[in-house]
Amino acid sequence: MYKNQIVILANGTFPQSEKLLNILDNAKQIICCDGAVNKLVESGREPSVIIGDLDSVKADIKEKYSDRLIHITEQDTNDLTKAVNWCVSKNITNVLILGATGEREDHTIANIALLTKYQEQIEVKMLTDNGVFIPIEETTIFDSFVGQQISIFSQTPEIEISSEGLKYPLQKLKLSSWWQGTLNESISEQFTIRFEGRARLIVYLLNN
Repeated sequence: MYKNQIVILANGTFPQSEKLLNILDNAKQIICCDGAVNKLVESGREPSVIIGDLDSVKADIKEKYSDRLIHITEQDTNDLTKAVNWCVSKNITNVLILGATGEREDHTIANIALLTKYQEQIEVKMLTDNGVFIPIEETTIFDSFVGQQISIFSQTPEIEISSEGLKYPLQKLKLSSWWQGTLNESISEQFTIRFEGRARLIVYLLNN
């Protein structure tokens, strides 16, 4: 699973689990957000591209991979967004984001919140050592297993959300705060998040 993928490596906590390290080892490309390349190289792996203002990249790494540097100085977006925008410009349609959580909590929250913005342009998932964040815009069926822990975060609090296959069903519930859709549980091999029209939701599935 997840072999030969385009991976964006952010500069949070470097992946520790065997699953994520295997994804890196089998990636088609590893696109590093600025200082994330330092951790990647220290792990014995090589970047395909390094994107950002490059102020956090070690001098020797910058010199070694000078042909892979993409220097973007504007400060209106963070390095993760710069990497996603670069992928879109290269007609890449699907990416996995790793290393986007941990360390600074404000960066973690911002990176997760940005997923629905990215989903407007590119299919994206954010994987952590513990689970996966998946942004959705429309009614979606998820593969799951009995007992899998699920949380739902809405950035469109006016939308009524319903569910099927969860221990605590949502019945046309408006999630006005991020905590309201958290700590649910799958009771089947699939569950559905259902709503009318388009919304901006992020569903978190714990690996268990």
